[in-house]
Amino acid sequence: MSLGSLRLRLLIAGAVSISIALGIAGFGLTELFRRHVERRVDSELNVYLNQLMSGIVRTPAGDLAVAHRPPDPRFEAPLSGLYWQIDATPGGKVLRSRSLWDNVLDLPAETNINDEVHRREIVGPHRAKLYLLQRYIELPAELGGQRVLIAVALQAEEVRNSIRNFAIDLLPFLLLIGALLAAAFWLQVSIGLRPLAAIRGKLSAVRTGTAQRLGNGFPDEVQPLAAEIDDLLDARDLAIEKAKGRAADLAHGLKTPLQVLNVEIDRLKSKGEAGIASDIASVAEAMRRHVDHELARARIAYAAKDASTDVASVINRVVRVAERTPEGQKVVWQKNTPQTLMASIHGDDLAEVLGNLTENAARHARKQVSISARAENGVVVVTVADDGPGIAEEHQADAMVRGRSLDTRKNGTGLGLAIVADILEAWHGSLTLDNGAPGLIATVRLRAA
Repeated sequence: MSLGSLRLRLLIAGAVSISIALGIAGFGLTELFRRHVERRVDSELNVYLNQLMSGIVRTPAGDLAVAHRPPDPRFEAPLSGLYWQIDATPGGKVLRSRSLWDNVLDLPAETNINDEVHRREIVGPHRAKLYLLQRYIELPAELGGQRVLIAVALQAEEVRNSIRNFAIDLLPFLLLIGALLAAAFWLQVSIGLRPLAAIRGKLSAVRTGTAQRLGNGFPDEVQPLAAEIDDLLDARDLAIEKAKGRAADLAHGLKTPLQVLNVEIDRLKSKGEAGIASDIASVAEAMRRHVDHELARARIAYAAKDASTDVASVINRVVRVAERTPEGQKVVWQKNTPQTLMASIHGDDLAEVLGNLTENAARHARKQVSISARAENGVVVVTVADDGPGIAEEHQADAMVRGRSLDTRKNGTGLGLAIVADILEAWHGSLTLDNGAPGLIATVRLRAA
């Protein structure tokens, strides 16, 4: 697919959209999990705070102590990452968990006594960041009415590790979802672009003549495009019909003056003006060939593309006519044509093609002209060969250029092979010229009917 491909553009847009969506989803899910973890940690630490508050007692010596400590064993393991501490203010005794070992937490100061839990982040043992919950309360009178700051802390790295592990576990699922979405998007693009492929196929059928219009049956979004193309084809056909009519009118308009001119040529010859008559005849012949050319183009301009012609019958008809011409009477005609060979071309157009080729062959042949036809892989191949001098390879392409004649001996117009090429092009055929041993071989290829 090239950079101009609509499919590639849609797939790139889909890939970018899916990537952005998955990125946002991953960030959002990770953020939601972080909040969930923080709520769970807050809830757990809050339970420890309440246990510590309810376990504060006063010893017979008048000191504060914690009679019922939180049961989590991490509070007893040195530097486990889970700590508690109680500061009696101002300047009172500090009670702390065994897990702090010989460290003391630098608790943030609180100014107001209330029952609110405050979340903080501080630096703990070994410069590790701690996730801290603390409450600043005043003990009841039976405990001395002393103010205390109660704190429970968890190493923040544990919270971050939980979030990081969740993100790592989430990544494969996001990649799997991305792959599924990409496959679904590719399928959606493929199905969505099928109507355009169908239009291309219909246009190819119209171009080759197997269909006349795109028709209906397309999705609602594509049908207006198909209708516009059909309207354009209608306008093209109308323009072709008008042009064909004008060309035919012009050609037929010239036919009658040419017939009158031929009569005058004969009169000049009868009066002994052979030189002048020959010059006028050459000009009249050139004009006739131009008229025939335009008539042929007018006939094939909008030919039915489903025509079928018996090749053998057309060859027989063309040879019968050629044998009666002055050049044709001087050569021997050989034919090798199957009787069941059908070509996709109108009979008159095939006769026009073979008529021009046999006329050229008879004009340049020394003794013989041969015509053969055969079927070859769904193609009808017709060859017209003579035993004349042939055409040099460097001039063979020029022979089919309109108006360029290679006949230096006779007054050729350079239109015969141009007419043949135009007719064959209209019927999706081809003409090739090759030198024989000796002579020239003209090969016509047409689709088999």
